[in-house]
Amino acid sequence: MDKFTKDEGIIFTLVERFETQRLPRLLEIKQHVDAGDLLSDSDLDFLKQVNEDARNNEYLAIRNPKWQELYAKAVHLYEEIVEKALENEKSKT
Repeated sequence: MDKFTKDEGIIFTLVERFETQRLPRLLEIKQHVDAGDLLSDSDLDFLKQVNEDARNNEYLAIRNPKWQELYAKAVHLYEEIVEKALENEKSKT
């Protein structure tokens, strides 16, 4: 299997997991922080895992430009959530 084919298989699997598992949970967390809620421990653990996975798989977006926009949007969503959660934390203390 050449690199391109292997990359596409990995990307397909990651996108499927993102659509069915990660994105719904991220949007749920975003809804909570947008409402002013603080992150729970499980939310924090989930966000840490998402961030770690994104960093570990960034090379795929670099090597496969057609996936860069989706990767960037996912990272931006993560950043929005973290930024709002920090704002909420500061306002509650």
